[in-house]
Amino acid sequence: HDYKRNGTTTLFAALNILDGTVIGRNMQKHRHQEFIRFLNTINASVPSDKAVHVILDNYAVHKHAKVREWLDRHPRFTFHFTPTPCSWLNAVEGWFSILTEKQLKRGSHFSVAELKHAIQQFLDAHNAKDPRPFKWTKTADEILARIGSLCERTVEIHGRSTSTANS
Repeated sequence: HDYKRNGTTTLFAALNILDGTVIGRNMQKHRHQEFIRFLNTINASVPSDKAVHVILDNYAVHKHAKVREWLDRHPRFTFHFTPTPCSWLNAVEGWFSILTEKQLKRGSHFSVAELKHAIQQFLDAHNAKDPRPFKWTKTADEILARIGSLCERTVEIHGRSTSTANS
């Protein structure tokens, strides 16, 4: 009953999976215009001789005609879209989770400007303190073997319940 919402912000963030740094920008809205401004920030931040692969969800802003025109003018950028029912990449979700837990969850921000400042402080601190890339702890073969084992157990259980039901 005493909660007061003081506003929101949109955080556009690009995680460099090679070194763990994050390029972030707070904006008031989440439209194609803001997304293009963020792409320009990435373009200015990444050395011009590097290819940039951007993995995106299927949000309409990312597929807007003006964004496609921007992409045509910047051939070093390649967009990759995750499947519609899919979640964001685990590394990106993990980073946003850390931002939430360590900076935002218990904070009191009495204005959008304070919220943006808290986010920017976290971005600056993250990038300054030796950021690390996300590392998988299992190999692809180990993950696939685990999935195979799960499938075998599921078939065994399903087979038993079917034969029991038919008795």
